[in-house]
Amino acid sequence: MLETNGNLWDFNGIHCVTTNGFIKKDGRAVMGKGCAKQASLHYVNLPFILGGRIKSEGNHVYYFSEFNVITFPVKHAWYEPADPRLIVQSAHELMDLITKRNIIENIYLPRPGVGNGRLLWLDVKPLIEHVLSNQVIVVDF
Repeated sequence: MLETNGNLWDFNGIHCVTTNGFIKKDGRAVMGKGCAKQASLHYVNLPFILGGRIKSEGNHVYYFSEFNVITFPVKHAWYEPADPRLIVQSAHELMDLITKRNIIENIYLPRPGVGNGRLLWLDVKPLIEHVLSNQVIVVDF
């Protein structure tokens, strides 16, 4: 895992957005804050596609190659604080995805669980730094 500062969307690679597992009545995944909201505004179909995946397969890491986006769950519901165990699970799932899909691009991930997730980076970093390879660049923005 590497770290950098900047705007997530300014980096050339795959953008990983932190998400939750909550689905609205209309089938859309809740993507109402932070980088998830930014992704949903840019890729208007993403909340519906993600909502369908969550409904059928659960709250997991998903790759949407058509958007060059990977979703990285940090919460079970939008109103809860981030779950450190889910963050670790998502880190492992991200590494499995990279291997299975033979992804070679850099993956840019905002500090998971920090900000709207209400966790501190100094508490999250030790949980995932040994899991994520240097292909994953954590962005503080």
